[in-house]
Amino acid sequence: MTDTPSSLDKAETLRALHIPGTPLVLYNIWDAGSAGAVAKAGAKALATGSWSVAEAQGFRDGETLPMEFLLSIVERIVATNDLPLSVDFEGGYAIAPDDVTLNVERLISAGAVGLNFEDRVVKGKGLHAVDAQAARVAAVRAAGNHTGIPIVINARTDLFLQSKPEDHASHIAEALERAHAYAEAGGDSFFVPGLSDPDLIQKVCAQSPLPVNVMLRDVTAQVAPLAALGVGRISFGPTPYAVAMNAITEQAKAFY
Repeated sequence: MTDTPSSLDKAETLRALHIPGTPLVLYNIWDAGSAGAVAKAGAKALATGSWSVAEAQGFRDGETLPMEFLLSIVERIVATNDLPLSVDFEGGYAIAPDDVTLNVERLISAGAVGLNFEDRVVKGKGLHAVDAQAARVAAVRAAGNHTGIPIVINARTDLFLQSKPEDHASHIAEALERAHAYAEAGGDSFFVPGLSDPDLIQKVCAQSPLPVNVMLRDVTAQVAPLAALGVGRISFGPTPYAVAMNAITEQAKAFY
């Protein structure tokens, strides 16, 4: 019988799995049950998606799921699984850096060793300015320093989710500016959900100081093409939850 890995061990393992060209693949989960199913499939780490976690409990995405509720879900996932867990923590349930630090410390206490941290203004409009978001990323890193757990920060930009695909090329310069700022503030990877053009993904991967996380919306997609572009992390966002719920609906139709 092996010893249960510590949070420190899990954080170091999760960070080491981000290898450009040999990406970490995260089939996003939403509770302890889905975590167990994905772990059984051979996953090396686990990651929640905020939309999925909220919808599974009858809430909408965008920090409407109470943080206490989220933390209890995190605790159950960690209690039933030894894999490193990254949690989609949206905007940290706060604006001010000091409040972000306190909330992330609680997330770490619940057992998470990684988090998605986005630059959109949750419950507001647009994105936080680069400097302001960098200060918030630094606040997340401070939480890791305070607790002694080097939490893995997947610094997300919503530039591409908040713009049309035909405009994505015009946002690459700002995206890279944000990548560098977030890296200097303590980020570990750079998440670009919404970006799907291979040439643009390759450009970001080549110039980002951090391993790049790309989101796939098709659970049948092949990961090799993205690996060839230099991607370091692949996730699926809300799609696994949607696919699972659709399957349940179709199965239940046979009885009604």
